[in-house]
Amino acid sequence: MRDFFSGRSKPIPSPNIWHWPDVYEVENRAQDVDGSIWAAMRARIDWSGRDVVDVGCGAGFHLPEFASTARRVVGVEPHAPLVKAARERTRDSASIDIVHGSAESTGLVDASVDLVHARTAYFFGKGCGPGIREAMRILRPGGALLIVDLDVSAGPYGEWMRADLPKYDPAAVEAFFDAQGFSLTRVEARWEFENRDDLRRVLGIEFTEKTAERAFAQVTGLAFSVGYRIHVRYKPRSLELA
Repeated sequence: MRDFFSGRSKPIPSPNIWHWPDVYEVENRAQDVDGSIWAAMRARIDWSGRDVVDVGCGAGFHLPEFASTARRVVGVEPHAPLVKAARERTRDSASIDIVHGSAESTGLVDASVDLVHARTAYFFGKGCGPGIREAMRILRPGGALLIVDLDVSAGPYGEWMRADLPKYDPAAVEAFFDAQGFSLTRVEARWEFENRDDLRRVLGIEFTEKTAERAFAQVTGLAFSVGYRIHVRYKPRSLELA
Protein backbone atom coordinates (compact mmCIF):
# COMPACT_ATOMS: atom_id res chain seq x y z
CA MET A 1 0.00 0.00 0.00
CA ARG A 2 1.03 3.61 -0.47
CA ASP A 3 -0.10 6.64 1.48
CA PHE A 4 -3.86 6.76 1.80
CA PHE A 5 -5.85 9.90 2.51
CA SER A 6 -8.99 10.72 4.43
CA GLY A 7 -10.97 13.84 5.17
CA ARG A 8 -8.51 14.76 7.88
CA SER A 9 -6.17 17.73 7.56
CA LYS A 10 -3.13 15.45 7.40
CA PRO A 11 -2.57 12.21 5.49
CA ILE A 12 -2.64 8.97 7.43
CA PRO A 13 0.97 7.69 7.57
CA SER A 14 1.75 4.77 5.30
CA PRO A 15 4.18 2.66 7.35
CA ASN A 16 5.49 0.55 4.48
CA ILE A 17 6.92 3.16 2.12
CA TRP A 18 7.49 5.78 4.83
CA HIS A 19 9.58 3.43 6.97
CA TRP A 20 11.04 1.06 4.37
CA PRO A 21 11.31 2.98 1.08
CA ASP A 22 14.06 0.70 -0.25
CA VAL A 23 11.95 -2.42 0.25
CA TYR A 24 8.95 -0.66 -1.23
CA GLU A 25 11.02 0.05 -4.32
CA VAL A 26 11.55 -3.72 -4.64
CA GLU A 27 7.79 -4.14 -4.29
CA ASN A 28 7.09 -1.60 -7.02
CA ARG A 29 9.39 -3.44 -9.42
CA ALA A 30 7.65 -6.74 -8.66
CA GLN A 31 4.10 -5.47 -9.09
CA ASP A 32 2.19 -5.91 -12.33
CA VAL A 33 5.12 -7.32 -14.31
CA ASP A 34 2.83 -7.99 -17.28
CA GLY A 35 1.44 -4.44 -17.41
CA SER A 36 -2.17 -5.52 -16.86
CA ILE A 37 -3.04 -2.47 -14.75
CA TRP A 38 -1.52 -0.04 -17.24
CA ALA A 39 -3.43 -1.67 -20.09
CA ALA A 40 -6.72 -1.45 -18.18
CA MET A 41 -6.07 2.20 -17.33
CA ARG A 42 -5.30 3.12 -20.92
CA ALA A 43 -8.50 1.44 -22.01
CA ARG A 44 -10.40 3.94 -19.87
CA ILE A 45 -8.53 7.14 -20.72
CA ASP A 46 -5.76 8.03 -23.14
CA TRP A 47 -3.38 10.50 -21.49
CA SER A 48 -1.09 10.85 -24.49
CA GLY A 49 -0.29 14.53 -25.00
CA ARG A 50 -2.33 15.47 -21.94
CA ASP A 51 -1.68 16.62 -18.36
CA VAL A 52 -1.54 14.03 -15.57
CA VAL A 53 -1.43 14.25 -11.77
CA ASP A 54 -0.32 11.30 -9.63
CA VAL A 55 -1.70 11.80 -6.11
CA GLY A 56 0.35 10.11 -3.41
CA CYS A 57 3.16 9.53 -5.89
CA GLY A 58 5.58 8.28 -3.22
CA ALA A 59 9.13 8.17 -4.57
CA GLY A 60 7.81 8.77 -8.09
CA PHE A 61 8.00 5.22 -9.40
CA HIS A 62 5.08 5.58 -11.84
CA LEU A 63 5.83 9.10 -13.05
CA PRO A 64 8.26 8.21 -15.88
CA GLU A 65 5.72 5.81 -17.41
CA PHE A 66 3.11 8.57 -17.54
CA ALA A 67 5.70 11.03 -18.85
CA SER A 68 6.62 8.73 -21.74
CA THR A 69 3.47 9.89 -23.53
CA ALA A 70 1.87 12.68 -21.44
CA ARG A 71 2.51 16.37 -22.05
CA ARG A 72 3.05 17.18 -18.37
CA VAL A 73 3.09 15.09 -15.20
CA VAL A 74 2.78 16.36 -11.64
CA GLY A 75 3.48 14.13 -8.66
CA VAL A 76 1.75 15.17 -5.43
CA GLU A 77 3.19 13.71 -2.23
CA PRO A 78 2.66 14.65 1.46
CA HIS A 79 5.76 13.00 2.97
CA ALA A 80 8.80 15.27 2.64
CA PRO A 81 11.45 12.51 2.33
CA LEU A 82 9.48 10.95 -0.51
CA VAL A 83 9.10 14.34 -2.21
CA LYS A 84 12.88 14.57 -2.19
CA ALA A 85 13.24 11.03 -3.55
CA ALA A 86 10.70 11.68 -6.33
CA ARG A 87 12.52 14.87 -7.35
CA GLU A 88 15.81 13.00 -7.45
CA ARG A 89 14.30 10.23 -9.60
CA THR A 90 12.81 12.67 -12.11
CA ARG A 91 15.43 15.44 -12.09
CA ASP A 92 16.35 14.84 -15.74
CA SER A 93 12.76 15.05 -17.02
CA ALA A 94 11.59 18.50 -18.03
CA SER A 95 7.96 17.34 -18.20
CA ILE A 96 7.71 16.11 -14.58
CA ASP A 97 7.14 18.32 -11.52
CA ILE A 98 6.87 17.23 -7.89
CA VAL A 99 4.82 19.20 -5.36
CA HIS A 100 4.56 18.79 -1.61
CA GLY A 101 0.82 18.49 -1.13
CA SER A 102 -2.05 16.17 -0.29
CA ALA A 103 -5.10 14.66 -1.91
CA GLU A 104 -7.26 17.32 -0.29
CA SER A 105 -4.91 20.20 -1.15
CA THR A 106 -2.82 19.70 -4.27
CA GLY A 107 -2.02 23.38 -4.75
CA LEU A 108 -2.93 23.12 -8.45
CA VAL A 109 -5.24 25.57 -10.20
CA ASP A 110 -8.81 24.89 -11.25
CA ALA A 111 -9.44 22.84 -14.40
CA SER A 112 -5.74 22.41 -15.18
CA VAL A 113 -5.29 18.63 -15.72
CA ASP A 114 -6.85 15.78 -17.69
CA LEU A 115 -6.16 12.79 -15.43
CA VAL A 116 -5.82 12.43 -11.67
CA HIS A 117 -4.32 9.05 -10.82
CA ALA A 118 -4.19 7.58 -7.31
CA ARG A 119 -2.77 4.09 -6.92
CA THR A 120 -3.33 2.19 -3.66
CA ALA A 121 -4.17 5.47 -2.00
CA TYR A 122 -7.94 5.41 -1.29
CA PHE A 123 -8.47 2.07 0.44
CA PHE A 124 -11.18 2.95 2.86
CA GLY A 125 -13.73 4.71 0.70
CA LYS A 126 -15.74 6.66 3.25
CA GLY A 127 -13.73 9.71 4.33
CA CYS A 128 -12.14 10.24 0.91
CA GLY A 129 -14.71 12.85 -0.09
CA PRO A 130 -12.37 15.87 0.25
CA GLY A 131 -9.80 14.20 -2.00
CA ILE A 132 -12.45 13.39 -4.59
CA ARG A 133 -13.73 16.98 -4.54
CA GLU A 134 -10.20 18.29 -4.96
CA ALA A 135 -9.67 16.01 -7.95
CA MET A 136 -12.89 17.23 -9.55
CA ARG A 137 -11.77 20.82 -8.97
CA ILE A 138 -8.45 20.47 -10.76
CA LEU A 139 -9.77 18.30 -13.61
CA ARG A 140 -10.77 19.82 -16.91
CA PRO A 141 -14.27 18.99 -18.20
CA GLY A 142 -14.14 15.46 -19.60
CA GLY A 143 -11.11 14.56 -17.47
CA ALA A 144 -11.02 11.55 -15.18
CA LEU A 145 -10.16 10.59 -11.61
CA LEU A 146 -8.73 7.08 -11.79
CA ILE A 147 -8.26 5.19 -8.54
CA VAL A 148 -6.36 1.90 -8.50
CA ASP A 149 -6.80 -0.10 -5.30
CA LEU A 150 -6.26 -3.64 -4.16
CA ASP A 151 -9.29 -5.89 -4.52
CA VAL A 152 -9.48 -7.21 -0.99
CA SER A 153 -12.23 -9.65 -2.00
CA ALA A 154 -9.76 -11.52 -4.26
CA GLY A 155 -7.20 -14.03 -2.98
CA PRO A 156 -4.60 -14.75 -2.09
CA TYR A 157 -3.46 -11.19 -1.34
CA GLY A 158 -6.94 -10.09 -0.30
CA GLU A 159 -7.17 -13.00 2.12
CA TRP A 160 -3.91 -11.94 3.76
CA MET A 161 -5.17 -8.36 4.05
CA ARG A 162 -8.44 -9.44 5.58
CA ALA A 163 -6.53 -11.51 8.16
CA ASP A 164 -4.81 -8.35 9.37
CA LEU A 165 -7.84 -6.06 8.86
CA PRO A 166 -10.84 -8.15 10.01
CA LYS A 167 -13.12 -5.09 10.16
CA TYR A 168 -12.38 -4.08 6.58
CA ASP A 169 -15.53 -4.47 4.45
CA PRO A 170 -14.70 -4.65 0.71
CA ALA A 171 -18.38 -4.50 -0.26
CA ALA A 172 -18.89 -1.29 1.73
CA VAL A 173 -15.86 0.32 0.11
CA GLU A 174 -17.08 -0.58 -3.37
CA ALA A 175 -20.56 0.69 -2.50
CA PHE A 176 -19.05 4.02 -1.45
CA PHE A 177 -17.31 4.53 -4.79
CA ASP A 178 -20.42 3.40 -6.67
CA ALA A 179 -22.49 6.01 -4.81
CA GLN A 180 -19.89 8.64 -5.73
CA GLY A 181 -20.42 7.95 -9.43
CA PHE A 182 -17.40 5.73 -10.13
CA SER A 183 -17.37 2.80 -12.52
CA LEU A 184 -15.58 -0.38 -11.48
CA THR A 185 -13.22 -2.63 -13.41
CA ARG A 186 -11.50 -5.64 -11.82
CA VAL A 187 -8.00 -6.52 -12.93
CA GLU A 188 -5.77 -9.46 -12.08
CA ALA A 189 -2.07 -8.60 -12.01
CA ARG A 190 1.00 -10.76 -11.47
CA TRP A 191 3.67 -9.92 -8.93
CA GLU A 192 7.03 -11.57 -9.56
CA PHE A 193 10.21 -11.23 -7.51
CA GLU A 194 13.84 -11.84 -8.39
CA ASN A 195 14.40 -14.07 -5.36
CA ARG A 196 12.68 -15.46 -2.29
CA ASP A 197 14.45 -13.04 0.04
CA ASP A 198 12.89 -10.06 -1.76
CA LEU A 199 9.50 -11.76 -1.55
CA ARG A 200 9.86 -12.27 2.21
CA ARG A 201 11.00 -8.69 2.78
CA VAL A 202 8.06 -7.22 0.87
CA LEU A 203 5.51 -9.39 2.65
CA GLY A 204 7.14 -8.29 5.89
CA ILE A 205 6.37 -4.60 5.30
CA GLU A 206 2.81 -5.25 4.14
CA PHE A 207 1.53 -7.61 6.82
CA THR A 208 1.89 -8.54 10.46
CA GLU A 209 4.64 -11.05 11.18
CA LYS A 210 2.18 -13.92 11.54
CA THR A 211 0.37 -13.17 8.28
CA ALA A 212 3.60 -12.48 6.40
CA GLU A 213 5.01 -15.85 7.38
CA ARG A 214 1.80 -17.62 6.36
CA ALA A 215 1.81 -15.80 3.02
CA PHE A 216 5.46 -16.62 2.41
CA ALA A 217 4.76 -20.30 3.02
CA GLN A 218 1.80 -20.26 0.62
CA VAL A 219 3.83 -18.78 -2.26
CA THR A 220 5.96 -21.71 -3.40
CA GLY A 221 7.83 -19.86 -6.15
CA LEU A 222 8.56 -16.22 -6.97
CA ALA A 223 5.18 -15.07 -8.31
CA PHE A 224 1.52 -14.83 -7.35
CA SER A 225 -1.62 -13.08 -8.62
CA VAL A 226 -3.07 -9.96 -7.01
CA GLY A 227 -6.54 -8.58 -7.66
CA TYR A 228 -7.09 -4.87 -8.20
CA ARG A 229 -10.09 -2.56 -8.52
CA ILE A 230 -9.98 0.36 -10.94
CA HIS A 231 -12.54 3.04 -10.13
CA VAL A 232 -13.07 5.82 -12.68
CA ARG A 233 -15.15 8.97 -12.41
CA TYR A 234 -15.27 11.52 -15.23
CA LYS A 235 -15.79 15.21 -14.76
CA PRO A 236 -18.85 16.33 -16.72
CA ARG A 237 -18.11 18.21 -19.92
CA SER A 238 -20.81 20.72 -19.04
CA LEU A 239 -19.64 23.85 -17.25
CA GLU A 240 -22.14 23.00 -14.53
CA LEU A 241 -20.43 20.50 -12.25
CA ALA A 242 -22.37 17.52 -10.99
